[in-house]
Amino acid sequence: MSEIDASLADEPLEYRSVHTFAVLGLLLGVLSAALLFMARVSFESTVLMAPIPVAGLIVSLIALRGINAAPDLYAGKPLAQAGAALSALFLVLGVGYASVVYATEVPDGYERTSFIAMKPTESDVVNRDFIPKEVQEYIKSGEPVFIKGYIRPDSIKFKQNLNNFLLVRDNQQCCFGDLSKVQYFDQIQVKLGTGLSTDYHSGLFRVGGVLKVAPGDPRAGTPLTYELVADYIKP
Repeated sequence: MSEIDASLADEPLEYRSVHTFAVLGLLLGVLSAALLFMARVSFESTVLMAPIPVAGLIVSLIALRGINAAPDLYAGKPLAQAGAALSALFLVLGVGYASVVYATEVPDGYERTSFIAMKPTESDVVNRDFIPKEVQEYIKSGEPVFIKGYIRPDSIKFKQNLNNFLLVRDNQQCCFGDLSKVQYFDQIQVKLGTGLSTDYHSGLFRVGGVLKVAPGDPRAGTPLTYELVADYIKP
């Protein structure tokens, strides 16, 4: 064995493990890209998902601190840096985009409402007020409202030139369960005005018009039916 080979054999083999938080931070940073999609859905949905990039940023910074404190024990600094950068980027872009969409999506002359606003509270139900007071005001005044939702597929026969369909709060691709279990406050019968039509797709629709309600009593098995006579629709 040569002197060089002997000296290499005497050198200890260095091994550094990748910091676990560096990998986790990068994963959270990549998942944070979902904020850009949720920003188009609603500002509220974006806020609900904001903890993902916040967690990614925190975890990545913890990883960087651990790696810098013990560089002979831990590797993965580029992973942690990428996780921190992605988390911060998507947090700023997602919340910023959601804010712009929220501020500009409602046409002039319409008042924003939502399916959440149409759901009565427990005290409302106890008092047999199945329509929340805020929604009652829209119905009584005839003031045009703006709401976002998805076309319920089993409410239509064709996919083109639609002028009558059910608008629901979710497209069953994510979080809210079986469409067969949709309550009366989770859907609106939309009737588009003369000369107005749209084509079906699984994405979000923005609809505006006058909100009405057909009388009923959910406790007696005759649910209320919300109806929107729409003069505005945008996929």
